[in-house]
Amino acid sequence: MCNHSPEYTLMQGFFKLLSWLYTGWCLFWFLLIFILLYPIVFISLQKEEWKIVVHYCNRIWGRIFFFMAGMPLTITYEAKLDPKKAYVFCANHFSYLDIALMGTVIKNYFAFLGKSSVKNVPLFGYMFAKAHIQVDRSDKGSRTKALTRSIKALKSGRSIMIFPEGGIFSTNFPQMVQPFKDGAFSMAVENQVPIVPISLVDNYKVMPEIRMVWHPIRVIFHAPIETKGKTKKDIEDLKRQVYEVIQPTLDKYRD
Repeated sequence: MCNHSPEYTLMQGFFKLLSWLYTGWCLFWFLLIFILLYPIVFISLQKEEWKIVVHYCNRIWGRIFFFMAGMPLTITYEAKLDPKKAYVFCANHFSYLDIALMGTVIKNYFAFLGKSSVKNVPLFGYMFAKAHIQVDRSDKGSRTKALTRSIKALKSGRSIMIFPEGGIFSTNFPQMVQPFKDGAFSMAVENQVPIVPISLVDNYKVMPEIRMVWHPIRVIFHAPIETKGKTKKDIEDLKRQVYEVIQPTLDKYRD
């Protein structure tokens, strides 16, 4: 049994206090920027052709938030992406910060495919329900409807962002949970659009729980994986390819 000295216990308490103060600072800017932009977002949600404005508002919100939080944001591209092309973006999911970060770093106009429970969050839930695609994974009808809407979005030239793990399930960060859900890969094959793996290297260090901890944030966009000529028989192989791109990257930056 380890007995810590009073000095060590005091220091631990001090750092915990600083963490809570930093969390309060981040929450203040998170809400303030969101509320200031919300009138524009609300108006933009009223017509389908205006919804792209929400995409730009989210990027502006995220850039200001991470700047005010003092968190350096480094984005690395292993290959050039066409901002006007449709992709299926797949990233690891270890933190609630992931959604805000994706809205900040993805340049392509995209729709999230996310849990329907998000719609219960005040203000944000309304925006998510109107601008993105909800799915209740326990409801087969909801899954089918969400997949249909995603395929329609891709056909219109809008990208899809999805966390193929289906939620935050890992208990051993940065180890991803397998098997991945089929949805992202099915829609990519259906529309013959590339899949772009994304490694969110640091989010589980920044927000391991409700409290936030200062840490630089790195995002790595990997080279697109082509799906041209692929069929549903190739879905398992595509899932393996995405996993084998992201997981070694997460392991590389583990500290």
